[in-house]
Amino acid sequence: MNRLRQAVHDNGGKTLLGAAVYFYDPVFLEICARLGYQAIWIEMEHGHISFAEAADLCRMAAGTGMLTMIRIPDVQRANVLKAAECGPDILDVPMIEHPEQMQELRSYARFAPEGNRGFFSVSRAIHYGIPGAVVDQQRSLNTDLCLMAQIETEAALNRVEELAAVPDVDLFIGPADLAASLGVPSQTGHPIVHAAEAKIVKAARANGKCVATACGPKDYAFWLGLDIDLLFCTNDIACLKQAAGDVLGEARRIMESKAAGAPSVADDGDGSHLVSQR
Repeated sequence: MNRLRQAVHDNGGKTLLGAAVYFYDPVFLEICARLGYQAIWIEMEHGHISFAEAADLCRMAAGTGMLTMIRIPDVQRANVLKAAECGPDILDVPMIEHPEQMQELRSYARFAPEGNRGFFSVSRAIHYGIPGAVVDQQRSLNTDLCLMAQIETEAALNRVEELAAVPDVDLFIGPADLAASLGVPSQTGHPIVHAAEAKIVKAARANGKCVATACGPKDYAFWLGLDIDLLFCTNDIACLKQAAGDVLGEARRIMESKAAGAPSVADDGDGSHLVSQR
C-alpha cells in the first residue's frame, strides 16, 4: 500500500486536503501544517524550486506529518531519479498521454526487480542507508512511493481506459490544462470539462487507482462529490494574492468612506473600536 493510499485509509477514507508551494518558503509550509493541511505539493514544472530545496521542503513537511508530492517536468531519467532521492511520498509527472510514459516513470522510480532505478544507497529516500539493509529499504520504497500521472489533455482523455490500466501508477487530473485542451480555456467548471473529469475518475476507480487534483473554491463541491483521494485547494501565490487584495480593498473602502464624510472607525488601543466623525 503506497503512502497516499495509507494516508487516505488513516483519514477514514475521506479526501485529504493539501496546498501547493510554487517557491521555496518554509514559513508558508509551516503555516499550512499548523492550519491543518495534510499534504504539500512541491512544484518543479512551472516553478523554480531546485532539487536541493525540494529535499529540504520534504524534510520539513515530514516533520509535521504532512504528505509530500513533487511534480517534475517530465519522465526523463535524471528528473525522476533526483526527485525520488528527495524522499517525497508522491512523485507526479504532467502531460501524460501514452502508456509508455507511465512505464518509463515506473522503470526509473522503482528499484530492481520491479524497475531500473539506480542503486544509490545513501539518499534521503532510503534514510541514508542507516541502519543498513539497503536492499530491504529499497524494496519497501518500491511499495511506499506513490507514482502519479497527470491526465490533462484531450489526447489522454481519449485513451483514459488504457492509461488507467497501467499498473502501479495512480492518476492526477489537471483541470486547467484539460479545459484548455477541450477548447474552453479557464472554464474549469464547464459541463464538458466536468464530464471528462468524471470519466477519468470512473476509469481510475475501475482499475483500483487513487485520484488527485487541484482546483479553486468554485470547484470544491464537484471534486469532493466524486470522493477523490487528494485535493490541493490552494497555493502560496493564491494565498498571497487573496490576502493582499483583501486588506488593500478594505483600506481603500475606508478611505473612500472617509472622503465621502462617512463615520470612520478608530482603534482605542485595546482591540475595541470607537466610531468618530471627522
